[in-house]
Amino acid sequence: MNDDNNEFSQYPNFWEEMDDTDDVLDPLDDGLEDDIIECAYLPLRDLVLYPQMVMPLFIGRDKSLAAVHAADNAGDRLIVSAQKDSDVHEPTAADLYEIGTEVSISKFLKMPDQSNSVLVQGRRRVRILEFLQWEPYIRVKAQVLAEDDSWDREMEALMRATVDFFEKVVALNRKIPDDAFAFAINIDEPGWLADFIASTLDADIKMRQSILENLNQSERLHRVSVLLARELDVLQLEEHIQTKVQDEVDKSQREHYLREQMRAIQGELGEIDVFSQETEELRELLTTKKLPEEVLKKAQKELSRLASMPSMAPEVGVIRTYLDWVLDLPWDNATEEMLDVAAAAKILDEDHFGLEKVKDRILEHIATLQLAPDRSRAPILCFVGPPGTGKTSMGRSIARALNREFARISLGGVRDEAEIRGHRRTYIGALPGRIIQALRKAGTNNPLFMLDEIDKLSSDFRGDPASALLEVLDPEQNNTFADHYLDLDFDLSNVMFITTANSLDTIPRPLLDRMEVIDYRSYLEEEKIEICRSFLIPRQLELHGLKNAKLRFTDEALKILIRRYTWEAGVRSLEREIANVCRKIARRVAEKRRHPKRISPDQIIDLLGPPPLSERKIRDEDEIGVANGMAWTAAGGDVMYIEVNLMPGKGAMQLTGQLGDVMQESARAALTYTRSMADHFGLDPEVFEKTDIHIHVPDGAVPKDGPSAGVALASALISAFTGRPLRRDIGMTGEITLRGRVLPVGGIREKALAARRMGIKDFILPTRNETDIESIPSHLRGDLNFIKVDRVDQVLNNVFKS
Repeated sequence: MNDDNNEFSQYPNFWEEMDDTDDVLDPLDDGLEDDIIECAYLPLRDLVLYPQMVMPLFIGRDKSLAAVHAADNAGDRLIVSAQKDSDVHEPTAADLYEIGTEVSISKFLKMPDQSNSVLVQGRRRVRILEFLQWEPYIRVKAQVLAEDDSWDREMEALMRATVDFFEKVVALNRKIPDDAFAFAINIDEPGWLADFIASTLDADIKMRQSILENLNQSERLHRVSVLLARELDVLQLEEHIQTKVQDEVDKSQREHYLREQMRAIQGELGEIDVFSQETEELRELLTTKKLPEEVLKKAQKELSRLASMPSMAPEVGVIRTYLDWVLDLPWDNATEEMLDVAAAAKILDEDHFGLEKVKDRILEHIATLQLAPDRSRAPILCFVGPPGTGKTSMGRSIARALNREFARISLGGVRDEAEIRGHRRTYIGALPGRIIQALRKAGTNNPLFMLDEIDKLSSDFRGDPASALLEVLDPEQNNTFADHYLDLDFDLSNVMFITTANSLDTIPRPLLDRMEVIDYRSYLEEEKIEICRSFLIPRQLELHGLKNAKLRFTDEALKILIRRYTWEAGVRSLEREIANVCRKIARRVAEKRRHPKRISPDQIIDLLGPPPLSERKIRDEDEIGVANGMAWTAAGGDVMYIEVNLMPGKGAMQLTGQLGDVMQESARAALTYTRSMADHFGLDPEVFEKTDIHIHVPDGAVPKDGPSAGVALASALISAFTGRPLRRDIGMTGEITLRGRVLPVGGIREKALAARRMGIKDFILPTRNETDIESIPSHLRGDLNFIKVDRVDQVLNNVFKS
């Protein structure tokens, strides 16, 4: 054995040795009165030896063996103390506890495995003062420590309580023999009792050392009693758990025995038990259901395993659930697609107004299927746009137009790859992923899958679900989609996938590359009115029982709902407000009170209360340093007033109104252009060094960003420095360069219609955005005069009041 006392055997001979101590060792009262002693030293691993205790020590280290031989040959005693770290093979003074025990050597034995053992008895507590030598063995100088031996009635009560605790611990702890309690009740010294009980408990080395170092026997006994109380709590809880587990095992064994008896009786009577009957039903399903060859082999193998197991085996439920999934999946079940382009177009128009680009793409796919049914692949589309613009409902309409089953999978907040691919069957409660679950629910292998909110996928330590979707949405790979639970390939090439998102920024590039993106723009005011007339109002009248009430909304009433009660790109809030009006009318009808049949703007305000939003109007007068910049928002276009004030100063520029980095850069570019053209505008170049500039964009609580305000920023700055007022009836958009060129921007359709709604007549836009004018309905763009520009000079020729 290479280590000193890592393991030691107190039992079963320990108590006999304790009883025979007086015969084998010198008595303690040997007349030694010296406080300072010098002895050979033995470091102990994972062991604290207390006075009075008899214990065998196994010696493995050469120095330790030399120390024992030296003490034994000289008839001397040893000093022992514990190591702080048992892994240290050659300890130094810093690795050893200074409080230890003086021990007497009783016997030295050579063990059959060639190891050495020595039986020792603890004598007195000592403090190591100095290490006198380290070779060939350790020798130390130590001071004998006197213990407090005071005695009172409280000490007697504490001893009795400790012994009671110890009795209960011995009864519950199988590692402590019953003889230990018999020995403890015969100890009449508190300190000895504390040391003895501490030596029997399974405490850590620091706790046992702290008891050795405590010279106050009352405190020492109290600490041991606390340890006993804790040990008793743990042992009682352990016994409760073991009893509970044993009861469950006995119950399970009894049920298993009874079930086996039942099966034997049923066999004698010629009856088939339920488990065998279910197995036969599964076998029959496998023979009748048309499955791919690989799937059939896998299912038959699992069924053979199931049939060979006892009915109460834990694996039975797992295999049975797996076979249910395999048999319920639509491996060869497909619906027949409708290939009538005209009928599909009619269905799409019935459900949605506008959205011509989406409808055209679906009708093109149907036409391709008509001409090349064996070669055409289902498109993988991504509908991107603001909330409430009809992305999800369009998916339902497409499924109806194609005569496919519709299955919607919400991906918002999904952060576990297993949600897509499933869990492996090694996990308790494992299930297939959402793709396989949706296929089972659809019942066909060619449904339309709507993967909603794909831009809101997350990832963490459990994997990246977006990466798992790469295989699902790749036509070259999804014909062998492997779910972890099934461990079988499923062909997804017949499935039509449509994803929805509010933004493309958070979708990984490899995933986005697999999808055909179709933009959903915000609805125009005129489109919202038509949607209300064709869809929202009839639906709400029917839901509220007002179909026969002849209720009619005027266009002006709908406009006030759109402009002053809602501000959104879609129509969700608008439908809620219409429903609110219908509820109030329905209450009046139910109470048989008079109610309006023609809903006007005044009726809207009367029913819904004051409008929460104020209507944007054109400014009352032309002002110096105030320009009408046109902005795009998720709810449509809007006018963004840009204000510039000049003050005497040192040329500093301040930007306020929650402007983003790009918009701040546009402001600096506009100032640089203004300064570079100072001579052209008749300005003294030094005026910029003596003037502080403050640029503010109202609605400070709303973040603003983008380069399209460059033209408006430059116009406002030049107006402020030249003192010329800007026209209030002209809107503008466009990015500018330091050289004064005007570059194209996005959102022209929404910006132009916002200008029209506010009564702005002239709209300045970059020449390269001329093609975007065609996206505006012809009957709406006639009220606007589009001024196309390439340079800032052309802008200035139109924005100043003549």
